[in-house]
Amino acid sequence: MPAEFLIFGLTLAGVALFHRHALPIAAAGLACVVAFEWLFTQFPAGPGAAGLVAHFGHEWVILVNLLLLLLGFAMVARHFEDSGIPAVLPRWLPDDWTGALWLLVIVFVMSSFLDNIAAALIGGAMAHTLFRGRVRVGYLAAVVAASNAGGSGSVIGDTTTTMMWIKGVAPVEVLHAYVAAVVALAVFGVHAARAQQRHAPIIKDPDQSARVDWVRVAVTAFVLAAAVAVNVGVNVRMPALADRFPFIGAAVAAALLLTVGIRRPDWSALPGAFKGSIFLLCLVASASLMPVDELPEASWVTAFGLGFVSAVFDNIPLTALALEQGGYDWGMLAYAVGFGGSMLWFGSSAGVAICGMYPEARSTGKWLREGWLVAVAYVVGFAALLLTLGWQPGA
Repeated sequence: MPAEFLIFGLTLAGVALFHRHALPIAAAGLACVVAFEWLFTQFPAGPGAAGLVAHFGHEWVILVNLLLLLLGFAMVARHFEDSGIPAVLPRWLPDDWTGALWLLVIVFVMSSFLDNIAAALIGGAMAHTLFRGRVRVGYLAAVVAASNAGGSGSVIGDTTTTMMWIKGVAPVEVLHAYVAAVVALAVFGVHAARAQQRHAPIIKDPDQSARVDWVRVAVTAFVLAAAVAVNVGVNVRMPALADRFPFIGAAVAAALLLTVGIRRPDWSALPGAFKGSIFLLCLVASASLMPVDELPEASWVTAFGLGFVSAVFDNIPLTALALEQGGYDWGMLAYAVGFGGSMLWFGSSAGVAICGMYPEARSTGKWLREGWLVAVAYVVGFAALLLTLGWQPGA
């Protein structure tokens, strides 16, 4: 095993065991990987300073995009919470455990046409109001899982599926990921909703004086529409440009700045979101430096295993390697690398984003104890897809 994997593994173990110090641990791990490859081996793009500059000369687009999206969608979630919609939701949602389940379904559906980070943060904002701030960590894991599952079958719902679309995979080739995603949602959703209702019941008597700030709703919709439009217009139609500049993140930032005069954002959300963003960027940068030249032979067994790997290893380089290798069932792979990251809080960008809103969710022990059914749901969903549609490798 290359020493870089050992360093990365120790970094992840440190994050899991000492979550209160996750950022310095992740930063130290990245520094160790960079130092080791500089002194003893070489970077993926070559040796020494030139190799380091060349490597991050390409990776900076992904890193800046993630930073701007995490910060931007944190502001969008605050806009949405302050709009008053979460306060009036109890008028339509059932006042028992099925209301909590319907909230997960809403997150699942939103993620099919929004970025999964945005869907998770909006879901977290709604949960904060509906459960009076007393949200169980297991339910937060379910919100993240619902957002990742909802984006797995849509080419605009997740970064990995968008990468597949850019590389020529037709949208219909990932659509059948929803067979597994819907089954998984049923498995973890019912349990998470029931447990949340026991922990803190959903609001039964809505505030009749609550009013919706439709201007703030329009601001939220404008920012999300800008992200979707740029994702489709640039990343898919002009992929050569997408590799050179973080267009989606820049579009979200520009849309927020354009609307500052209409409704002032809650800037107090930025420090926590920034800290979580830098933590994720350190892990993504470390993962990009791992000496992974190829994956095992494409098969359903490999795809299944990649789901567990994505819980601790960034799914963007995994997807890039799979696309280069070819021969995968793209819908099965999209479900595996997309949903698999939900098993741990730092396994997906949506999970890290939620932890910026709910710092207590950074406890790996709580995430596993209360959200263990997410891993079970992954296995059941994968089995349902394999048994019904089988392995359908693409080009």
